[in-house]
Amino acid sequence: MHLFCTNCDIESIEIDNDYFPKHLSRLRLRGNKISTEGCRGLAKLLQGGDSTLTQLHLQNNKIDDDGVEILVNALQNNTSLADLSLKGNNEISIEGMKACLRLVNDISGIKATLQSNHTMRYLDVKEAYGLLTPVVKIQLQISDSLEINHDYEDDLEAAGKEKVIQTQLHSGKRAELADLLGVNRSLYSDINPLHLPEVLALVGLHHGQEELYVALKSSIAGVISTVNRKECIQQQRAYLVAELAELDAELEAINESEGDVVGIESEESRSSKRRRK
Repeated sequence: MHLFCTNCDIESIEIDNDYFPKHLSRLRLRGNKISTEGCRGLAKLLQGGDSTLTQLHLQNNKIDDDGVEILVNALQNNTSLADLSLKGNNEISIEGMKACLRLVNDISGIKATLQSNHTMRYLDVKEAYGLLTPVVKIQLQISDSLEINHDYEDDLEAAGKEKVIQTQLHSGKRAELADLLGVNRSLYSDINPLHLPEVLALVGLHHGQEELYVALKSSIAGVISTVNRKECIQQQRAYLVAELAELDAELEAINESEGDVVGIESEESRSSKRRRK
C-alpha cells in the first residue's frame, strides 16, 4: 500500500495500529512541516520486526539533527526500509549527516560495523557534488556503504563482513572515516592478538602487500603485549603451583600429626580398660 501527501502542511502523524493502513510500503510526505515531534511518530512505523515500510520520503520538511537521531535509532534494527530521503531539510547539520553515516557504517569498532544497517539502499541527506567539503565527503561515504548493501542485498551478514574488509581493514579508508566521525581508537585494540594472523591474511588478500605492511606495523604492539602477557601468566602459574605444593605438604603433615594423636588416644584407652579389669 502507498500513501502520498505532498505540501499538505502536515506537522506530525499519530500512529494508531488499529486504524493506520496495514502493509504500508511507501510513504511520501514531501514539502510538509514535519519536525522532531513528527519524527517520533514516524519512528513507530520503523521499529519492531513487523515493519513493512520500504520507502520513506521526507524532503523539504523541518527535520533537524534531533529528528535525524530519532529516525536513525529507529532504523538500527530495521530490515525493511531501503529508501530514505531527507534532502531539503536545511536544519540538518553535519552532525545529522554523521548520524546517518554511523547508521550504515559505524567505524567505531568491528562489532559496531557488523551491527550497522545493511538494508538501506538509498539514503539521501545532502547534495554530494562540488568541492570536497566534510558534508560532501560524508554523503560520498554513505553512498559507498549503500553500494555494499546493494551488492549483498540477499545476505546482510555478508554485507557487514564486506564493510569490515573494505573500510576497517584498509588503513586509508578507515583513517578518512575515523576523521569524519571523530573516532580515535585503533582498530587493533578490538582484535584479540590470537586472531591477528587471520586478520592480516585478509588484509593481504584484499588490499595487497603495502596495506599488509601497514597492518603489521599497527598490530605489532598487540603481538608484543600478548607475548609479555603470556610470560607473565606462565610465571604466575609457576608461582601458584609452588605455593600449592607447599600447602599440600603442610596439609599432609597436619593429617599425619592428627593420625598420631588418634593412635596415642586409642592406646591410652585400651590401657585404662585393662587396669579396670
